[in-house]
Amino acid sequence: MSKPNEESPEARLAALGLALPAAAAPVANYVPYMRTGNLLFVSGQLPVGANGVDPAHKGKLGASVSLEDGQTAARQAALNVLAQAKAAVGDLARLRAVRVGGYVNALPDFGQVPQVVNGASDLFAAVLGENGKHARFAVGVAQLPLDAAVEVEGIFEILG
Repeated sequence: MSKPNEESPEARLAALGLALPAAAAPVANYVPYMRTGNLLFVSGQLPVGANGVDPAHKGKLGASVSLEDGQTAARQAALNVLAQAKAAVGDLARLRAVRVGGYVNALPDFGQVPQVVNGASDLFAAVLGENGKHARFAVGVAQLPLDAAVEVEGIFEILG
């Protein structure tokens, strides 16, 4: 939980000029999150905004998508992870990021996969503060749903 003199995650989001989107419904036979004990597993989220996947967030890194657009896509996907997490527990201040996974739709020789996923990691740290520090993996993949550039998943500890 946040200490009384710290900004809340929602206040940090607002200070960044961001707002959580509505948590998206799953599009296949899975659930958007699963809680077991004090752990919350959030299914992979795409960089979907109010109008679907932004064209700048579609395609392959190292081809049609720039590093900067990939980082922005990772940030949007991370916002969607946080939206699912909030739907699950009701308050982002009750979360500590444990592990974040990032999948990057990339050409085989694209060597900046970790830098793309930094877009998500930086957002978790900015919004959750110390509770946003996490273990992580970042891998390049051949294809993602909707031709998205990035997909992000998360595991969180539920506090309190």
